[in-house]
Amino acid sequence: MKIGIYGQFYHANAAQYIGQLLELLDQKNIEVFIEEDFLKLIHSNNRIEKNYKHFSAFEELDNSFDLFFCIGGDGTILKSINYIRNLNIPIVGINTGRLGFLATIQKEQIESTLLEILEKEFSLSPRSVLTMETNPKNYDPVFSHIALNEIAVSRKNTTSMITVDTWLNDQYLTSYWADGLIIATPTGSTGYSLSCGGPVITPDADSLVITPIAPHNLNARPLVIKDHTTIKLKVSGRGEEHLVSMDSRIATLQNDTEIIIKKAPYTINFVELQEDSFLNTLRKKLLWGEDKRN
Repeated sequence: MKIGIYGQFYHANAAQYIGQLLELLDQKNIEVFIEEDFLKLIHSNNRIEKNYKHFSAFEELDNSFDLFFCIGGDGTILKSINYIRNLNIPIVGINTGRLGFLATIQKEQIESTLLEILEKEFSLSPRSVLTMETNPKNYDPVFSHIALNEIAVSRKNTTSMITVDTWLNDQYLTSYWADGLIIATPTGSTGYSLSCGGPVITPDADSLVITPIAPHNLNARPLVIKDHTTIKLKVSGRGEEHLVSMDSRIATLQNDTEIIIKKAPYTINFVELQEDSFLNTLRKKLLWGEDKRN
């Protein structure tokens, strides 16, 4: 079995869990490849007793990998998907952060669940992702990535609202007067969109949600649309520029730039253990049903 591992940094207590994972994989004689910058962190970290110099580094993945382990919080997982893209490698998220909504394994469960995963006793949860292009073309590296949670436009260097003209499949929808606009996938429906009043959408729904950020036109409400819809946005306002983000990556665009958002022609597959369905995660992480009467 061939496994890739990605992480960004260490929290104060993360090293022991990273060491535990690496030791267990080493004991199982798994072929392990660690993202090169993360491997350097591991080698330089004195909290991990073993240096694992026999583990190889990778810059890019290919379809020879069986699993991809991502160690960190949800932000780390959001960045990791750009290594996978259309390679169809299942992701195992190990939460060493706080909420860990996307994680397959909590840090205290590594030993108890790793064997289950290595024996492939799991199901896959396919997640849709978004692509973005602009007209005129912008060469910022942000636009070469994909977004698992959302693409959002927002104001920059101003307290004034922006106007976001919006088209669906070339048909005019409306102009939002707001601080910004979020285009979220079902996975992203429990993130930024939710905090702005958007609905929760189950991951298997073939939908996207358009959620305005602090809209001034008070009749503007989140809108759920089919995920094969092509969305076009054009921002105007008192400033000359605005921000656009793909998950945690941000770029600056000139106003009146056309932004075209589409669902990618592939999905990202998350490993899902039997006891950790999306509905169970809603109850545990978002405290649904937290009422003494239940």
